Amino acid sequence: MPTLTQDQKVEGIRALLNPKSVAIVGASDRPGNWSMRVFQTLRRFAFAGPIYPVNPRNKTVWDGETCYASLSDLPAAPDHVVVIVPGAAAIDAVAEAGKVKARSATVFSGGFGEGGDPKGRELAVRLRQAIDGGSLAVSGPNCLGNLAAPHRFMTIPDDRIVELELGPVAIVGQSGGIVMAIQRALAARGVKTSYAITSGNEIGLYTSDYIRYLADDPHVKVIVCFIESIRHAAEFRRACGHARDAGKPVVAIKIGGSEESRRAALAHTGALAGSLQCFDAVAETVGVIRVDTLDEAVEAAEYFSHAPIPKGPRLGGMTFSGGMKGMMLEAAERHGLSFPALAPETLTKVGEVLGVGTSLGNPLDAGFAALSSAEAYFKCIEILRADPNVDVLLLQEELPPQPRTNNKVDNLIQVDRMVAENPQPPVAIVSMISYMFSEHTREFRARLGHLPVLQEIDKALKAAGAAGRYGALRAQAPSAAPESARNAKPNIAGILKRRSKAADGLSVLNEADSKELLRAYGIRTPREVIAGSVDTAVMAGQDIGYPVVLKLLAAEVQHKSDIGGVILHIRSDNEMRAAYARLGQNLAKARPGAKLEQAIVAEQVSGFVELALGVQRDPEVGPVVMFGSGGINLELHKDVAFGAVPLPLWQAKAMIERTTAGKLLKGYRGMPAGDEGSVLAALIALGRLAHDLGDQVESIDINPVVALPDGQGAVALDALVVLRS
Repeated sequence: MPTLTQDQKVEGIRALLNPKSVAIVGASDRPGNWSMRVFQTLRRFAFAGPIYPVNPRNKTVWDGETCYASLSDLPAAPDHVVVIVPGAAAIDAVAEAGKVKARSATVFSGGFGEGGDPKGRELAVRLRQAIDGGSLAVSGPNCLGNLAAPHRFMTIPDDRIVELELGPVAIVGQSGGIVMAIQRALAARGVKTSYAITSGNEIGLYTSDYIRYLADDPHVKVIVCFIESIRHAAEFRRACGHARDAGKPVVAIKIGGSEESRRAALAHTGALAGSLQCFDAVAETVGVIRVDTLDEAVEAAEYFSHAPIPKGPRLGGMTFSGGMKGMMLEAAERHGLSFPALAPETLTKVGEVLGVGTSLGNPLDAGFAALSSAEAYFKCIEILRADPNVDVLLLQEELPPQPRTNNKVDNLIQVDRMVAENPQPPVAIVSMISYMFSEHTREFRARLGHLPVLQEIDKALKAAGAAGRYGALRAQAPSAAPESARNAKPNIAGILKRRSKAADGLSVLNEADSKELLRAYGIRTPREVIAGSVDTAVMAGQDIGYPVVLKLLAAEVQHKSDIGGVILHIRSDNEMRAAYARLGQNLAKARPGAKLEQAIVAEQVSGFVELALGVQRDPEVGPVVMFGSGGINLELHKDVAFGAVPLPLWQAKAMIERTTAGKLLKGYRGMPAGDEGSVLAALIALGRLAHDLGDQVESIDINPVVALPDGQGAVALDALVVLRS
């Protein structure tokens, strides 16, 4: 873990992005080398402080600049050190930077564990020690430098950037190439970037550190991140929550959705990337908008750069093309969005303005009636924005490629004024297709300070929908404080002591102890008795009441059904004796020499909906809660949804809504409804258990959970808890 406190990190990042002086270690006259390009970039943007070249092999560089042998030879301690030397030399430079009391550094060099190289990993550990020893704020290694327009500071050696202009966007990414691609795409759209930070392997500062810093910057409206791996889940969650509370959306492109991309992440950053489903579960609770592509990230940044956060995702639209209206409706259906029916009074008013009947819909195909009259155009916009079912209004328009005077240009300027005076609900311009901006287009676009200009129907709807969902989830943030954290923690220490060792430093609780742990959190289980002999099993069957279930109880056998360790429908004493003998035979067959020592005799519970609840630890974001179809359907159909730990009530409800199991639970095609309230309570309790276990929990498997008819509860029939050492 880093040794810097949060306040020290903030001050360190300030020195990283707004230093008083810069030293460049590895200064060279070799044509085209990065040290020279960094120097030229700083000079090109008129960096005000001194720049010190450092290289013991040179007396002067770069047309007569004095070159110093080491950082300790400089006239004054540098605020920021740019390190462009490889391997061990980079570590030495960082260590020396700490000794001379530099506050920050950027390590461009690679070779610190990318691809799992053992020597590189060893160097990474040594670099981490050098960073901690000097209490430095360090970006990198394996990065491309940083851009901070508010301070006219840039160490990114990219000649394509000709201006540093204040803008509403900040970009942070572990890939320097992708950071710069996003910056260029936004610039081509006339959207300016205040910060572009390439974080590299993040042996020093993490993405979360930059997010926290940027969330407090007054120039920034939206933070775009390219994330290959998350270094510290708790810090990431806290930083994103801080940005959400500050009203600064975090838009994230996160790789890790396929085995191929996970291997790519390992090769690039030396860290294991996690599951996108798990990332999404945590992301939506802390205000992160995950997008799939760089284009989607650009559209989302465009939206938040110019419009306020919507109250929700309900879309309204006005087009001048029936074809575009149809495409918008189909795109909405693809992405789980809706153009809800307009209120009757809205339809009446619009019909009067356009001179047509009330057989209008959403999106509104205004046709030539609105195009022929500016008054009708503005009146329709006012009416649609006043509709209680519209959270974001989308207008079909394109920006002009060349100077000309027409109603569309004047109309857009007037719409921008309308939105400036009354920001909610937001209005966004949507084009049919993506198109290039000319210089004139960018100049005109700069006049529309309150209108996002979204390109292409599919991308535009996804951006507007993501903004709306973000607004709806952000509104729930105060109530999303985990109920689980506020309840008293049951005394479970005695149960946890009964764990048995398993492989890879893990340990397990047997089924009986796992269920006792569940009951401590209010999760219902069947009536059960542990039997150590056939006679005890018979007595248990009589006491519970037939029919019953007989199960093998052995911590070393986690999947009992695979070896015939579960026998159902035992209806009498004789059947119990036969079942007990068969259970012992099945165990001996699966594990030669093993003897049946204990079994569980359990009440047989049946219901019409089998569910699965669980917890799994993701290598990046930590434990997440799972809900889905139970029994073999869990593996066959993967009908599952994930939620954060601790689990807020609103997300638990959403998990149920997102699955086929949830539809069955509500009663499907005339089937009776299951006890959804009890299932929801069990899901919340499971999130609370995972939260209380903290770093101890590896996984919890509760499968199946039987949902009984409404009002009769839900029962966990089987459970396995796996703990970390």
